[in-house]
Amino acid sequence: MTRHSRRRFRRRAGRSADHQQPILKSPAEIEGLRKAGHLVAECFTALENAIKPGVKLSDLDSMVEAMILERGAKPLYKGYRGSPPTHPPFPGVICASINEEICHGLPDGRVLAEGDIIAIDIGLRHGGWCGDACVTYPVGTISNEATRLLEAARECLQRGIHAAHAGRRLRDIASVIERHAVRNGYSVVSAWGGHGIGRDLHEPPSVPHITGQPGDDLFLEEGLVFTIEPMINVGTPDCVLLDDGWTVVTKDGALSAQFEHTVAITALGPMVLSI
Repeated sequence: MTRHSRRRFRRRAGRSADHQQPILKSPAEIEGLRKAGHLVAECFTALENAIKPGVKLSDLDSMVEAMILERGAKPLYKGYRGSPPTHPPFPGVICASINEEICHGLPDGRVLAEGDIIAIDIGLRHGGWCGDACVTYPVGTISNEATRLLEAARECLQRGIHAAHAGRRLRDIASVIERHAVRNGYSVVSAWGGHGIGRDLHEPPSVPHITGQPGDDLFLEEGLVFTIEPMINVGTPDCVLLDDGWTVVTKDGALSAQFEHTVAITALGPMVLSI
């Protein structure tokens, strides 16, 4: 689940302008996060065979909920209110965003159709640590346009991960994501971004996926753990929040795709925790 990206941080972790200090994790804590992330990855492995034309979103939601509970974990999204606390609680275990939906789509009674693409975002807590990731799937045979979008969005995530080294800045991650998307004729959503993660789903820092955003000068330090989750649009980056209070769609109705991993900054380079 994404977090709004517009927060301000000073040059070093732990000295944020809004006094929100990124929480650096020890190797043992990162291992706890890796175990939670691995459970998320197991859910995605099961979904690969379940996503097909004619499947109801609520059935996918029930399947993932059962898997999470069977493994002794707890769903993170169901009942989540976001900000402000008066916001309507999220009704499902997964976010299920179809076609022009950018993020936070509801896993309701809609049925998948041939040619759809669907981004599924899963969050859980296991052993006190959170896991979070997102995958966009093709439903049956999809168009060439949709295939190209999924390939580019997946590559944007991979390039962002490869840029996540200690001593660099958040803007280095954003730069490679933005550059690859634009080179392929796509735009990157700026209104939503990644986030720190640990005991809580959303921790500092906020992680922008385009350059020139507040906080993108934050230095990456060993022990920092956050999500990289670029949302890539075929059309403009502009988005609209639907009346359900959750679903974010592209303003022009064009396709959108998202891939996300949880990443730790280590002395040996970026470590992907959600695999």
